[in-house]
Amino acid sequence: MRAIRSILGLFIGLTVLAALGSALGAVVMKSRLTSHGEEPDEEISLVAIYSGRDFKSTARAFRSGSVLAWYGGGTVDLRGATLDPAGAVLKVRAIFGGFRLVVPETWKVERNVTAIFGGIGDARDEDAVVADGPTLMLDGFALFGGIGIVSEAPDLDLDKPIDLAPEVSAPAPA
Repeated sequence: MRAIRSILGLFIGLTVLAALGSALGAVVMKSRLTSHGEEPDEEISLVAIYSGRDFKSTARAFRSGSVLAWYGGGTVDLRGATLDPAGAVLKVRAIFGGFRLVVPETWKVERNVTAIFGGIGDARDEDAVVADGPTLMLDGFALFGGIGIVSEAPDLDLDKPIDLAPEVSAPAPA
């Protein structure tokens, strides 16, 4: 029993130290790493450290990019972009943070992402994906963080009407 307590205590202590080290590392890197790329650019580099970052692409031949969410997050919306015919690679890193990747429902997205106490998920309809089209390859990791792939983002579609009226229910019988 003592051995289990000792191992558990060591594990918890190392986890706390790792989290503190990561937090301090993020503070240092926040001033060194910056985002690059505009909506029409074919290559982007997005950074969200202790902050949020939303980005919409309109690239005519999106080829590559990187996204770092470190104690931060945001949305990368590629619905307005066209993939390069040869495909594209997006390097993803989510460390104690995460982001949402919004792509057209027909895009083929392959995932080469290692998840450690984190995850990556694709909520799109598999039947809508065009198998012989260009591929967006996600390459990277999620450490205590996550990456969600979707094809709809109503909160970003401001030109579409959103019903904000509360539902009215019938009064309960007396």
